[in-house]
Amino acid sequence: MKENQLILKHNNLEFTDNSKQAHKKSLFVCSKQNEQYIDDAKKMGCETFISSGELINYFDFSGIKIVGITGTNGKTTTSAALYSILLDLGYKTALQGTRGFFINDEKIEEYSLTTPVQLSNFAHIQMAIDEACEFFIMEVSSHALAQKRIEGLDFALKVHTNITRDHLDYHSSLQEYIDIKNSFFLDDTPKLINKDDKNVKYKIKNGFAYSLDEPSTYKVEAYSFKNGTSVVIKNFANMVNFSTHLMGVFNIYNLTAAVASANILTKRPLEEICKAVENFGGVAGRMEVVSDDPLVIIDFAHTPDGMKQVFESFKEKDIIVVFGAGGDRDKEKRAVMGKVAGEYCKEIIVTSDNPRFEDPDLIIEDILTTIADKSNVEVEINRKAAIEKAIKKATKDSVVLILGKGDEQFQIIYDKKFPLNDKEVVQSCI
Repeated sequence: MKENQLILKHNNLEFTDNSKQAHKKSLFVCSKQNEQYIDDAKKMGCETFISSGELINYFDFSGIKIVGITGTNGKTTTSAALYSILLDLGYKTALQGTRGFFINDEKIEEYSLTTPVQLSNFAHIQMAIDEACEFFIMEVSSHALAQKRIEGLDFALKVHTNITRDHLDYHSSLQEYIDIKNSFFLDDTPKLINKDDKNVKYKIKNGFAYSLDEPSTYKVEAYSFKNGTSVVIKNFANMVNFSTHLMGVFNIYNLTAAVASANILTKRPLEEICKAVENFGGVAGRMEVVSDDPLVIIDFAHTPDGMKQVFESFKEKDIIVVFGAGGDRDKEKRAVMGKVAGEYCKEIIVTSDNPRFEDPDLIIEDILTTIADKSNVEVEINRKAAIEKAIKKATKDSVVLILGKGDEQFQIIYDKKFPLNDKEVVQSCI
């Protein structure tokens, strides 16, 4: 089995969804995304056409448990934590998502899409099976749900993190985005739901839940942020606890979801699973502490809710924030991001993110519209210079939060990628 330029070879058959790669012996996989190219595939000599829903008939995925994790925030950390826990428990496991494709702690491919196209999904799952993996963990994006990239897959467990505003450059409204996310949980598949999320709707059958506030199957009874994070979970009459160096209430949600998922999937004792949490080092660019003195943290938060969750974790600190907003994306969220920053932060430096084909000055203007008191606001369009300025403002009572890009290695201006990594900039300053 090989995958190359949208060609998938399996059991002496060759599948493609790209008309330019089609030929007489290939099977052309038809979907809503490529239906206008069917005639082009015929001109290339292709004679066999199947629907995207029929592709699964040519594969046997019965030997592996597929886990799908979706939500606006937390997909990457939750999936990485579950992957780490399962590996520590001795299971061969694959992980596919924002950080790339991994099998048994080895990186196989770099990041392309959070959820690849259908043929790539099938190729990765087959590769995991060939490597004797028992579990395949995948992040599931709203784009993937809308475009049926996961069509044909049977999930052993579907996990929900949260649903807040995002991707309204693609979805026509917030309600459509919420409905697309919720569509993942409307069947009889076992599912794990964040009970505290007011936007989630799901079919109760085979449903499990986790929470900090509402009653649930895996209820966080207590937590402390002294010397790291300590969490106590109640699962019916069973009380267990885990510790981690990761910070933030949102990471309590992420790790509780990972612990609960591992328990549902493996039936192993919760105490054993919680012990494995301590070995999870976190995800690069997700609440990553890159300096202790001064305290500097980078995070991928790029939505109003994501930013608020990060700010809530440091209410006892003087927050100095550096952030911008991506170009050619949801414009309405920019003002909301500015408003949230204005409510929580002592110092705000608004900068450029990935402007793409938009004017970064105009993006910054959108952000500034809702910041009522601009006396603590500075505009520095050069992201590297903005980070340097923030670090110079740092004191023993402050935290510098650099938000929006996480561990991304590039800044996208027009259609060009220019090397820029927030962590490396911080390290060069300190």
